Amino acid sequence: MDTDPGLRERKKLRTRRELAEAALRLFADQGYEPTTVAQIAAAANVSRATFFNYFTDKEDVLFADASAHEDLMKEVLTDTDREVTPGQALFQAVERLLQAPVWSLSPESDLVPVRARLIVTEPALRARALLRIADIHAAWARALHEAFPDRLDEIEAATLAGTVIGAVLGAAATHLATGAEHGSLPGIVRKAAEAALAGPRSHPQDRPLHRL
Repeated sequence: MDTDPGLRERKKLRTRRELAEAALRLFADQGYEPTTVAQIAAAANVSRATFFNYFTDKEDVLFADASAHEDLMKEVLTDTDREVTPGQALFQAVERLLQAPVWSLSPESDLVPVRARLIVTEPALRARALLRIADIHAAWARALHEAFPDRLDEIEAATLAGTVIGAVLGAAATHLATGAEHGSLPGIVRKAAEAALAGPRSHPQDRPLHRL
């Protein structure tokens, strides 16, 4: 019997990733709609029951990491040194998100573009993605405001969170559409977050948000 919690968690993460990878390869090969949960489970060499231990349905394979974004952001901001600015704390949180071991796909995986393409081309998935982005934005803004209540009001927290999320999503979408000539996806995300937090360089008299 396995009594090592760390080992159990690693096994669970490995199974989750194997299911996600199997699903995305099937979606790419035969299309999203024709692919069944039974086929995904078989491709990952597990039972249908095991699939449902990790995902509620095949659509959930594409969005299962969304809640982790919210949880990790709150955790990072809760642990942030109060001496840093809100912008610095948010950038540190993005870094932690990129390095977190909990994702169903590595940011470097060749299946990341497959997932992005499916979300863009399947109407039902695109609608759910917009809802999830709104949820993530609200969670990030709330976490920022709670971490820096004396430095950011709710509007400023929402603006700062939205600035970074918008920059990261836009840069990632462009990267996935144009190929990897601009570098790795994690590198693109870091660069976009840093640029967003730097503020508009053409107006040095403006106070960048990251100095709040």
